[in-house]
Amino acid sequence: MTERRRVHSNPQLEQQFAYCRAIRIGNLIHVSGTAAVEPDGSVTPGGVGPQTARCLAIIKNALEEQGASLADVVRIRIYITSIGEYEATSEHLRAAFADAPPTSTMVEVSGLIDPQMMVEIEAEAIIDPERVAAD
Repeated sequence: MTERRRVHSNPQLEQQFAYCRAIRIGNLIHVSGTAAVEPDGSVTPGGVGPQTARCLAIIKNALEEQGASLADVVRIRIYITSIGEYEATSEHLRAAFADAPPTSTMVEVSGLIDPQMMVEIEAEAIIDPERVAAD
C-alpha cells in the first residue's frame, strides 16, 4: 500500500472537523479547501485580493512540505462569495501560476465557514515521477 503523508496547518480546526491541510499519496497531492486564516486564527483582512494571496501562501507552504511547488499544481477550485469580485483574484493567481497555469474552476458560493471569509481555494498537484523516486 502506498504511504500517505499528511500536512497540518491548523491542528485545532483540523482535529475538530477531521481533516488535514494536504495529503500526498505517491506523486499525487491533494490540498484541502484553504481559506485566508492568519497564524493567530483571524481571517485575513482587506477583501478578496489579500485573502486570495493568503490562501495561495498557505497552499504553497503545504506543497513545499510535501516536496512540491506551485508549478506542480494541475487543478485549482476557487470558491468565492461574490462572483462580481473575481477580478481581485487575478493578479495573485497570475503571480502564483503564470509559468505553469493549472486547470481552474471558480464558483460563487452562498457562504464559507466564517462570514468574514470571501474566498477559499483547493488544489491538486502531481509531482514528476523522477522526483518522487528521489524522495
